[in-house]
Amino acid sequence: DGCGHTVLGPESGTLASINYPQTSPNSTVCEWEIRVKAGQRVQIKFGDIDIDDSDSCHSSYLRVHNGIGPNRTEIGKYCGFGFQMDGLITSKSNEVTVQFMSGIHTSGRGFLAAYSTTGKSDLITCLDNASHFSEPEFNKYCPAGCVIPFADISGTIPHGYRDSSSLCMAGVHAGVVSDTLGGQINVVISKGIPYYEGSLANNVTSKVGPLSTSLFTFKTSGCYGTLGMESGVIPNSHITSSSIFEWPNRTGQVNVWKPENARLKRIGPPWAAFISDEHQWLQIDLNKEKKVTGKGIITTGSTLSEHYYYVSAYRILYSDDAHKWTVYREPGMGKDKIFQGNTELYQEVRNNFIPPIIARFFRINPLKWHQKIAMKVELLGCQFSIGRAPKITLPPTPQNKNYEKNADFVDDFLHSVKTSLQTDKTAFTPEIKNATVTPSVTKDVALAAVLVPVLVMIFTTLILILVCAWHWRNRKKKTEDTYDLSYWDRAGWWKGMKQFFPIKSAEHEETPVCYSSSEISHLRPREVPTMLQTESAEYAQPLVGGIVGTLHQRSTFKPEEGKEASYADLDPYNSPIQEVYHAYAEPLPVTGPEYATPIIMDMSSHPSTPLGAPSISTFKAAGNQAPPLVGMCNKLLSRTDSASSAQALYDIPKGQPGLGNANQLVYQVPQSIAHPAVSKDE
Repeated sequence: DGCGHTVLGPESGTLASINYPQTSPNSTVCEWEIRVKAGQRVQIKFGDIDIDDSDSCHSSYLRVHNGIGPNRTEIGKYCGFGFQMDGLITSKSNEVTVQFMSGIHTSGRGFLAAYSTTGKSDLITCLDNASHFSEPEFNKYCPAGCVIPFADISGTIPHGYRDSSSLCMAGVHAGVVSDTLGGQINVVISKGIPYYEGSLANNVTSKVGPLSTSLFTFKTSGCYGTLGMESGVIPNSHITSSSIFEWPNRTGQVNVWKPENARLKRIGPPWAAFISDEHQWLQIDLNKEKKVTGKGIITTGSTLSEHYYYVSAYRILYSDDAHKWTVYREPGMGKDKIFQGNTELYQEVRNNFIPPIIARFFRINPLKWHQKIAMKVELLGCQFSIGRAPKITLPPTPQNKNYEKNADFVDDFLHSVKTSLQTDKTAFTPEIKNATVTPSVTKDVALAAVLVPVLVMIFTTLILILVCAWHWRNRKKKTEDTYDLSYWDRAGWWKGMKQFFPIKSAEHEETPVCYSSSEISHLRPREVPTMLQTESAEYAQPLVGGIVGTLHQRSTFKPEEGKEASYADLDPYNSPIQEVYHAYAEPLPVTGPEYATPIIMDMSSHPSTPLGAPSISTFKAAGNQAPPLVGMCNKLLSRTDSASSAQALYDIPKGQPGLGNANQLVYQVPQSIAHPAVSKDE
């Protein structure tokens, strides 16, 4: 009376003490005798041992023996709370006896163990889940009997199962292994999802589950496509039944629930039998030329709330000619397989055929139902086509005198071909194809699988190049001077590109703003006009303090205090006056002239210049003629605000030492502006 959950299969099984995983009752005993095929041995793996060891395994224990009967020999005796045994116990023969004894105790769950034939070193128990393994993909062997009431699973195929679910129980739910046979599973671990659906499949109920860090799925053959009930590939004439339910409604119209109504997910009434008994059936002819590998079936009830009808249990029969029928049984089982049906009228319930059925005709034979036999179905599987013999091409009929000899040759040829065809009739290898994917689609999918990653890589590379170029351009733009000249808008493309090229010759250098008088005196007469004839800037030059460098050094930012002087800070012209002016360029007035305020060069104080010599503007004159050189200024002059006075057409020097009256100042008239009459009183 101490035996709990027990499934003893021909090659594997599961056994547990009574009331597991709750506390086992006192004074109970159970003994299991396990036999496998002759020549094989048995290996046992314990998933949990929790037995009271207060009396040193005297009254409560778990004992394993080699053999059965009085001649058996003990392999080991085990007890203890939370006893861990990671390895496998292997017998010396094909027979093993497991004995559980429970004495007087107050706690202890008992035990749960699994067994299989030797050679399956990857045997696991029904208690193992995906979180017990760290590999992203692994193979394990599940024993029979893992549909246990105390284990839970969450999820379904193809979305996956929560990592806390029992691996073997999920494998039964997915249709990968059979609960009565066990089998190999190939598990793949991936990232979890926020929600796991629940469903009923293969007599296993999957519950709704919350978010988890990981999930697992199973690698399968992929032969789980629908065979045409829902899509309409199977015509109505290929769906028949033992009887049809007909009944008039309130308006007197006769409703007929025909067998063609038994298409899954079709809106409307289902198929229903006229008489509800165990002799009713729904038959589906899959194809007249091809057999189909049946991997499973999905059923629902009536799907009509006012008609609460459904089938709760049924059998599957199959045939190749619709005359001789075979009831589906699992290998090694001596009784028909009873499939669990629906528990209500809406839910879809899936059952898998392990091993699959290869047949043309399928029959569903209801055994249990609620109120009336009514259902909708869909078959799962893939096409199973058999190779055909090659066509025979006869040689042309001879038109000569040796016709009889050739006729004999043709007869011998046909006889040899027929003999070879009869001999090799079973030599053609069956070819399994998926009914849901055509060959052309398969080729397109393979081509797309190659092209899509290549295109993605190309577009990603182009995007990265564009982003890097954009960042480089912005970075270069930030390093440029804030007050740099706007060449791109007004100076033309070539003038804009000139700022990126190094200046090597004096002909392409920009004109310095001013020179010291002592430096000009050392220049030759021909060199001075050359220096002044260089093309002036089209925009205003920045007003800077101290010595002004060449225009290609365009930083007008104020140097930091205390900064060590560089080569640009040295005074190449040895200017005697070092007055400090504003360190930044001033914008041109809105109402001012089109050209920048002329820079005046006063040579009146120069000892080598005649007294009263006119001052010269550095503005470019009309044509290519250079302005006459009379003198150079010693410092920059601030221009007057054109908005302050309408008569201030030219800048008036501020605080120039050594100047006499206004008659000593001569200005060059800017282009396109008339020369005003200047009075001597001005």
